[in-house]
Amino acid sequence: MKVYSMYILLLSMCVTLLTTSCKEEKQVIKQVEVPFTKEGELSLLKKGTDSLIQRLDIELATSQTERDLGLMYRNELKDHQGMLFVFPNSAPRGFYMRNTYIPLDIIFLDENSTIISMQKDAKPMDESSLPSNGSAQYVLEINAGLSKKWNLEVGDTIDFFAL
Repeated sequence: MKVYSMYILLLSMCVTLLTTSCKEEKQVIKQVEVPFTKEGELSLLKKGTDSLIQRLDIELATSQTERDLGLMYRNELKDHQGMLFVFPNSAPRGFYMRNTYIPLDIIFLDENSTIISMQKDAKPMDESSLPSNGSAQYVLEINAGLSKKWNLEVGDTIDFFAL
């Protein structure tokens, strides 16, 4: 009987120890706001006339790390802002919306800065591939709906400069 009592006591101590020592501490995860940093200016120009459609402040994504991060973890992008991805060569491109909280229009441009295709209203957090449907050297991301509002179309061009 004494051995049985000791066994019960030892078992209850083990259970108590396991349930209290394995409790996960609640961790507060604070998300850091990624601010927009103006690194250049971009003009959207109408095909045929080169008339100004819209002028934008842009962030440039020129390194592989910057292109991989893109507009992830952003909570907002103003209508006069965008991100221009600059690739070293023209090739078929595919973008996705992983960790991207805002809906976007994704505009693919060739080596002559001419729009070749657009993926409009890309859904936040969607990891489906959004292809360029042709060889692109530049990709412009702007708020969803702006390409329609500004009547952008294949053949329109951009002109940009870094600050």
